[in-house]
Amino acid sequence: MALGFVVLLTVLVVCIGLVATCAACLDRTMLGRTMADYDRRFVEIVPYLGVTALFFLGKRATHGHTLRISKALDWDLTAEIYAVEGEFVAWLQTITPQQTLEFFSAMYMFGFPYLLVTAPILYYLLPSQRYLKELLVSYLLNYFIGTLFYTLFIVYGPRNHLSSVDGLMYSFYPQTQEVTAAVSANTNVFPSLHTSLTVVVVLLAWRSRREYPRWFPIASFVGACVVFSTMYLGIHWLIDVVAGVVLGVGAVFAAERIVARAEGDAGPVPASDEREDGAPSDPSD
Repeated sequence: MALGFVVLLTVLVVCIGLVATCAACLDRTMLGRTMADYDRRFVEIVPYLGVTALFFLGKRATHGHTLRISKALDWDLTAEIYAVEGEFVAWLQTITPQQTLEFFSAMYMFGFPYLLVTAPILYYLLPSQRYLKELLVSYLLNYFIGTLFYTLFIVYGPRNHLSSVDGLMYSFYPQTQEVTAAVSANTNVFPSLHTSLTVVVVLLAWRSRREYPRWFPIASFVGACVVFSTMYLGIHWLIDVVAGVVLGVGAVFAAERIVARAEGDAGPVPASDEREDGAPSDPSD
């Protein structure tokens, strides 16, 4: 019952955030253009959606096997990470005001899926689907590499390894533990996919700032809060976050080149420069 309630609440919050973001970022003509050009856009993006769907179906089907392989290998890096990093997360919890707990818990639970869902919808509404293709490939690269690391290495988060670190969100809102347990094992820590996927969204928001000037500051603020929350809530080590940043940047860099090779073109056409029919854009639009 608690799991269903949290999932429903997450969907509701994400939908509210999505609608508010679209209201802030979209001009009045974009939805109409998308509806008029739905078939072409869908046909253009469907191979990327198909590969993405197949990957996640395969990932779901092999989840139990990867856990068994990880336990059989038993390469636990938790002590090594602690030896390098020490009590950073414990220190971070002590200097962060307790009054921010509810805010950062909400950012971790709701801000992260909000970023992952809002970004592809915004990019689908652009005349060029290039950003959406790069985003989907970046997502795939993140989950593929993250799954590989989670299979090879066991790492327990600070809240599970240190008595000085409190699992704040789970103490404050224990129902959320059912959701995280349903989608991830407690050894899926290094690298932080919350961080890497957030970095992907923020980097693409920066690259698309000409098309969506308001999206970049929104994504940057929410993204910074999500990344901070992973450590403040005792879920990830600082080293996990650093590795996540490297993974996110590398995924965007690789996705740009993969899509460029697949599409054989120079990049996305800025929405402000060209209409879908090739005519110059009217500034009054």
